[in-house]
Order: sequence, then C-alpha cells, then structure tokens
Amino acid sequence: MPQVPEQDNDAYVREVHDKGLAFDLGTMSRRRMLGVLGGAGALAVGAGALLGSSGQAEAAAAACLAEVESETAGPFPADGSNGPDVRVLNGIVRSDIRSSFGTSTTVATGVLLQFSLTINNLACAPLAGAAVYAWHCDKLGRYSLYSSGATTQNYLRGIQVADATGKVTFTTIYPAAYTGRWPHIHFEVYSSLSDATSGAGPIRKTSQIALPEAESKLVYASSYGYTGSTANMRRTSLSSDMVFGDDLAAREMATLTGSVAAGYVANLTITVNPSSTALSGGQRLSA
Repeated sequence: MPQVPEQDNDAYVREVHDKGLAFDLGTMSRRRMLGVLGGAGALAVGAGALLGSSGQAEAAAAACLAEVESETAGPFPADGSNGPDVRVLNGIVRSDIRSSFGTSTTVATGVLLQFSLTINNLACAPLAGAAVYAWHCDKLGRYSLYSSGATTQNYLRGIQVADATGKVTFTTIYPAAYTGRWPHIHFEVYSSLSDATSGAGPIRKTSQIALPEAESKLVYASSYGYTGSTANMRRTSLSSDMVFGDDLAAREMATLTGSVAAGYVANLTITVNPSSTALSGGQRLSA
C-alpha cells in the first residue's frame, strides 16, 4: 500500500491547507454573490408563504439552483494530488468505509454514522450515475495514509455511485474535531464511476459536509474515545473555521437524526454543475 512520510497532523494542516490567493478570491467572491442570492431566496420564501404553493415552488426552485461551494480537498485527499491515490485501488468502491482494505483490515471505531448525499444538476434534476469519493478523519483526528499512527491504513475512504434519485450513502463513524476545523466530511463528485476510479477524472466538484454542533458535542462527550475533540470544538466556531467561516456552511450543513447509542443518520442535498471541472483543491477550472 502506498505510504507517505508521517507528519504531525496539526502542523501539516496549517502548512498546506491554504490553497493560495487565487483560490481564496475566487471562492470568496462567488460566495458573496451567492450570499446576495441567498438573501433574495429568503425574501422569496417569505413571499411564497403569502402567495401560496406557486410562490413556494418558485422559492424551492431558486434554492435548488444555488450550487454548493467549492472547497479545499487538502491536505489529506489521497486522490493522487498530494501523495497516494486510493481511488484506483481494488476495494475502494464500497458503502461501508469503516475498515481498511487490501493489506490491512483494521476497523475504525467510534459512534456510528450513516451519511447520504443527494446530488442535483443546475436544472434541479438528480445526477443519477454520478460517483462520489468521500473521506474523513477518525475519532482521533487522524487521516488514513497520512497521519502518524494511520499511514498503513486506508479506512474512512470510499466511492459510491448515485442511484436514480442522485443519492449516495456511506456507513462510517462520526469524525473527530481536530485543531482549527469544524467537524466535516470531504467529497469529490465525478460524472461516472470510471472517471472516479481511473485516477484521471475529471473532478466536477470538490466540497465538504459540515456536521451540526449539538450532535457533535454529544458524540465528543461520550465514552467512545474522541480524545481532544471536546476541547477542539470549544475553541472552534463555524465563523472561525477556515473553510465554513465565510458563510457558516449555508449549503453544506447536514441534517442529523439519531443518537449516540443508536448512531446518527446525516443527509445533505446539493447542486452541482456537471459541466464544471475542478482541481482537487476545490478551485473551478471551467464551467
């Protein structure tokens, strides 16, 4: 299994997370524009309540047209852009991503989480057949293939194909909150499974899923071994998060149901432009 030199997780995040001024300006300007549209959408929702079902339908359509933000995939994507490429390995296409595969069968433990991502195109139609590569850290904030103590593992990474409704579903564990970051899950969207597993792409969208504060705090206060997450969560707010801070994860915040004992179910519906091409870092190349 490909490996990279062990790194101090927090230091590595600080070192390479920033993708540069060009990416920051592009993302921020687009978010500001969408923020204005979001405000208009809120007015449309209010108007819809007065105008009846027609107005509500128009407001819903307007909300669907707001494309999810592009975000950084770094620093631990394992998509070939920064170290190993797990996407091309046999076994990566799976719904349960808790265990490693290949030369290791280590299982990542923690509070059970099942998350679903429903993907629509700009016409609000489901992107059936699209593929999603998802990954996140373990309960100690470590990323498989990169972090000290997990370089020989490839758990908490997987690819799934969207069904007729545009939905992919993964079974995993609740990710930790590590220094400087709100609890989150990374993902890349591809037009097809072959694009996702070829190592060549193209990537249509790189973004992240944010997890709600209340449930996160309950998970981290549990006896499941989320060492350090409670303190990290206390030091980090959505507004101070380096990814979600500029719009408070307006289109990236999942809804959760469940409990610590039974596990949680997370859902998020997003809009993606299937004609766009993105870097693994999240910057859009073309539309």
